[in-house]
Amino acid sequence: MEGPGARCAPQLPADPHPALPAANLSAAPARNCGAEGYIYQDSVALPGKVLLATVLALVTSATTLSNAFVIATVHRTRKLHTPANYLIASLAVTDLLVSILVMPVSTLYTVTGRWTLGQVVCDLWLSSDITCCTASILHLCVIALDRYWAITDAVEYSAKRTPRRAAGMIALVWVFSISISLPPFFWRQAKAEEEVSDCVVNTDHVLYTVYSTVGAFYLPTLLLIALYGRIYVEARSRILKQTPHRTGKRLTRAQLVSDSPGSTSSGTSANSRAPDAPSESGSPVCVNQVKVRVSDALLEKKKLTAARERRATKTLGIILGAFIVCWLPFFIISLVMPICKDACWFHLAIFDFFTWLGYLNSLINPVIYTMSNEDFKQAFHKLIRLKCTR
Repeated sequence: MEGPGARCAPQLPADPHPALPAANLSAAPARNCGAEGYIYQDSVALPGKVLLATVLALVTSATTLSNAFVIATVHRTRKLHTPANYLIASLAVTDLLVSILVMPVSTLYTVTGRWTLGQVVCDLWLSSDITCCTASILHLCVIALDRYWAITDAVEYSAKRTPRRAAGMIALVWVFSISISLPPFFWRQAKAEEEVSDCVVNTDHVLYTVYSTVGAFYLPTLLLIALYGRIYVEARSRILKQTPHRTGKRLTRAQLVSDSPGSTSSGTSANSRAPDAPSESGSPVCVNQVKVRVSDALLEKKKLTAARERRATKTLGIILGAFIVCWLPFFIISLVMPICKDACWFHLAIFDFFTWLGYLNSLINPVIYTMSNEDFKQAFHKLIRLKCTR
């Protein structure tokens, strides 16, 4: 959430605490700085700063473009106009806001270590940071919840799965995200007209830190693990039911034709071969002079469905794994540092790295949720070809 982390500055209180991811671990300055006012970026050579700025700018640009493509693809492809894809498009909008409102400013702050944009911009940036990053995480929850209902209650939920329901879920995500971002500004310590050298939410409210981190990450993570666990079990169950057995699979799908010339009721000798007649797949099949119709089309459909379920199951693991890897380190620090206070030590450069690792999830989201979907892949290719031919 808030990218650069707390900066060492003389005016910072000795023991402030972070408000949320965007709180920047304000308790860090007194512990991480060898001297008052020290900024670790000052010890980085200019080529190193240029390289860092380039990498962060590329990550920001890639995040913007990938999410913009998702939004454009859903908008232009009528086949993708479904409630489930509306949720994915809303996630892309949220991640796009992260890349536009949060990441560029965070790039400047991370590279320089100093805040030069004033208190008003600081307040707007922190609010956007907390709100958008929390909304991005909660979107993963509503997408998982939609998928869970679609699998476990397919018949009834298909009637409830409407654009209006999707819009209601999206609205709840934003209401909850805003409710997490607002409280710190009721007790902010700096006034808008004062000059500030760093942009942090300074607060001694440890209860709010617990509330914000639990609400923005820990509860959503537990919900995701529970939902994806149930989805995985259900998907595996369907795969086992839909995968044909290798031995004798054609005979298990066979249908005897009792009134065919090769059957005993037709009066044809059992030793004579009945004339071949085409099966449903267009190929003749004879077993013991009795014609057998094999539904090859049904077999192929079952195989394709099983393969699709396998891909979906694999995707679930990738989604959950990427989310935890990106955000877990950041939220552990955000929760532990204000509690352990002077007993903990953590270099701000590593904290900045964990913050950008969290931002990286906004780039990974569109890749996972769209490239694992064949409809999205085809729509992407069409959209790219359309752009190239113009």
